[in-house]
Order: sequence, then C-alpha cells, then structure tokens
Amino acid sequence: MTLLQMTGIVKEFPGVRALDGVDLDVRPGEVHCLLGQNGAGKSTLIKVLSGFHQPDAGTITWDGAEASLSTPAKAIERGVATIYQELDLVPHLDVAENIFLGHEVARGGFTQRGRAHREARELLARLGHPEIAPTRIVGELPPAKQQIVSMARALSRETRLLVLDEPSAVLDQEEVNNLFRVIRGLTADGVAVVYISHRLEEIREIGDRITVLKDGRTVATGLAVADTPTAELIRLMTGRSIEYVFPQRGVTAPADRGAVLEVRDLALDGVFSGVDLTVHAGEIVGFAGLVGAGRSEIIETVYGARRASSGTVMVDGKKLRRGSVQQAVRAGVGLAPEERKSQGLLLDEAVFKNITVSSMSRFARLGFLDRGEERKQAAELTESLDVRPTGVTRAVRTLSGGNQQKIVLARWLMRDCRVLLLDEPTRGVDVGARSEIYQLIRSLADRGVAVVVVSSEIEEVLGLADRVLVVREGEVVHESAATAIDEAGVLDLVMEGKVPA
Repeated sequence: MTLLQMTGIVKEFPGVRALDGVDLDVRPGEVHCLLGQNGAGKSTLIKVLSGFHQPDAGTITWDGAEASLSTPAKAIERGVATIYQELDLVPHLDVAENIFLGHEVARGGFTQRGRAHREARELLARLGHPEIAPTRIVGELPPAKQQIVSMARALSRETRLLVLDEPSAVLDQEEVNNLFRVIRGLTADGVAVVYISHRLEEIREIGDRITVLKDGRTVATGLAVADTPTAELIRLMTGRSIEYVFPQRGVTAPADRGAVLEVRDLALDGVFSGVDLTVHAGEIVGFAGLVGAGRSEIIETVYGARRASSGTVMVDGKKLRRGSVQQAVRAGVGLAPEERKSQGLLLDEAVFKNITVSSMSRFARLGFLDRGEERKQAAELTESLDVRPTGVTRAVRTLSGGNQQKIVLARWLMRDCRVLLLDEPTRGVDVGARSEIYQLIRSLADRGVAVVVVSSEIEEVLGLADRVLVVREGEVVHESAATAIDEAGVLDLVMEGKVPA
C-alpha cells in the first residue's frame, strides 16, 4: 500500500528548472530517506509536498486518489507535517503558543491556557523532553530544544506523513538517539516519515528505503537501505566516487611556528570557566562535546561576541578587550558562526557584498567605494573556491548550503585573518562539498592561519584537527593530539568526563 505517490513532478523558476520529472512513493509506517547534494532539488520537492509550491507538471496521489496540495493548509488537512531545517517558530511567543499556533486550544472563542499547557507537556514528554516548560519563551531556548518544540507542533495535529529536513543538524548524539526513538514510535503507529540528511550513517540506522535526487531528477528510488552500499549512494549523488577522507596533516609541527592565539583562564558566568587554549600558526584545534557543553560560547567569547566575566585573550601577544568584536576583527580574528544563514550572511545581498563586508576599507578611494575592484577581487576568490553557480552579483540566498559556507570563508580569506573560528563548518553540507571545505580549511592552516573548529561530529573533529579539546559541562576535561584518542574515548569523556581505565 502506498500513502503518497509523486510522479513526474516538474517545477520551474525564472532561469532554472529546479525539478525535472521527480518520482517519489512513500508507504505508511516507513522511513523513506531523501538524499542528494545541495541544490539537487530536495527542498523544492518537500515544498511542493507541503503546499508551498505548485508543480508545473506531474501528479500527486494520496491514499490512492489524485490530490491537489494547493496550499500549506490543504497539506496539513491531509496530514502532512513538515519540519524545515530553518525552524518556523515565533521567538517571542511561549512554547505552548508555538505548538498550537493556528489551531489554538479554545472553547467558545476563548483560549484555554491551562488545557493548552497540559497538552503541550504531554507532547513534550512523548518527545523525551518533559523539562521544557510550556510557558518558556521559545527565543530563549537553545536550537536543539527549539527543534523539539517544532516537532511537538507537528505532532499536535493528526499527522500521517512527517517530513524532517536535516533534523539532526543541531542535535548531539544523545538527542539524535532520542529523535530516532520518537521516529520508531511514530512509524510503529503507521505514520510515514520522509527523512532528509547528509549524514549517511544516520540513513543506515533509521531508514527503510532511499530515493536519490541529482540536478532535479530522480536517479534512483525505492532502494533498500540494507542492500545499498554507501559507495553506491555517494556515486548516485555526485556522479563520481569520493573517498571520504580528510586532508593530510602538515609535516611541520605547529608548535615550531609560534603561538598566534592564547587564551588564559577564560570564563563566562554560568556557561564555562577556566578555559586555557593555545593555537599555533598552521594548527587546527578541534572542540568536541555535547550540544550545550559550552563549545560555541567559548569561541564566541574569544571573538568578542560575548563579554567574558574573567580571563584574557591574546592574538600575536596583544591582549584583546573583552566583548569587542571590532578589536578582535582588527587583530585578525574571524568567526564563521553555526547559524550561518541568520548570523553569518546577508541572504538578500549580493555574493560580493557578503565577501567584502569586513574589508570595506581596502576598497575606499578618496571617500568613495571602488565597486569595480570590490567585484573583481570577490570574483577571483569565488573562482578559486569553485563557488557555483558563478556570478558575484547574485543573491547569496540562491546558493546551496555548501556554497554559502564557502562565501563565509571567502570573507575571512579576503581579510587575511590570523585566527579563524569555525562553528559547525559542514552543518547541512553535502558529502561532495564537505571534502572541498575540509581541503580549504587545511589549506588555510598551511598558510599559517590558526584554526579552531567546533563540531558535533566526532569523526570530523578527529579527522580534521591536529589537537583536540573535549568540553563537558563548561569545562575542558581533556586535551591531546587528535591521533592520541579515538571516537570511543571522546564519547566516554563527553558522557562521563573521563576515559575508562
């Protein structure tokens, strides 16, 4: 039995055919994984399924009958719930208000707040998070818990098909395990799940069947997860074989090049304390730990985006003023934040403006900007980084996640930064673009840049970094060469605070 059948779906936008005859069928009670590189058409397809876009050709069959999902409301009526990678929550409303937004718990035209809070608590407990208070303002929650609220909202209706777009991107391993527990409970009740992820190990664990998109077309559909090798999935997505390997580490010991970044006894009240860190020219240092352990807050404090309560940060021997991003940037510190779309990019501005925004003084001529030179230098950088599609006047919003990340890195390349802080640099980036970003990060280190990487993927930290620091509950509990510890050892440290003897 098939719940959803999409056949020959075509969707065109000005100048581009985003979907070119896509086929997808989903059965009740299965996890159907949708794979493809950034720009393959996954997001457009789920927006067609969710009623945000109308197909230019093709048919959609629901429960055996042709259906029109002409609006998001029509899709919801059918039982389609979609949780996008960019959560559509209202930050100034509380948890319960977000969960029941659009279908408020009411009687006789009056909202029943007590009942809404009770039902919200039940949904959150079902998702394994009874500690999230229904009265908490959503904007005050960390990203991982905001996603739980978004899932509770989806489950607050009669959901028959749940679409999850990169759901694990902001979750640590424990949260991912909880997510999979929830998914298995839903599928046991007959709910169908469309699961989108770049993490192929997750597909192995949670998926039943796979559909692969490439360049807006279906290149394979209905593949059994258990019967399809990873190498074959990568070949289908990219059109070539890719060795999932990290760049070779430098032959020169970074300590021989001298310290660039020195952090001493850094603390942020209630978040982390006693952080000591030295990063040498040409060295990549990785931070491992659970979401919420304080990793991101440490590098944001180094950058000056948060004002340290105590401790010092020095670049090339010069002490930086606490809480001053401007001074950090002048000293050569760059930050690529975890939430690149909301914190790191001007999405509706041109590519060249996003690259040059931190280097405007170099294009000033007698008080005027030399726009021609600005575009020229930005174009040279995008060409060297193989940003696609080409063209520095296009809006950054039109680029895939991997290419957007390259734009963030290009900004600091133009600035010739001395210290580069990277928070989840490959989040939401496909397997092909990951390899390119890893090579770019290593090439920056080879030029003498001191690099700090925060990643929730232990494999990424161990494979990319020269040295690893493990953070647990706001404290650095371990520091060693990346080659001196394995993935199991890091897991023991983040969970227990020590490696078993």
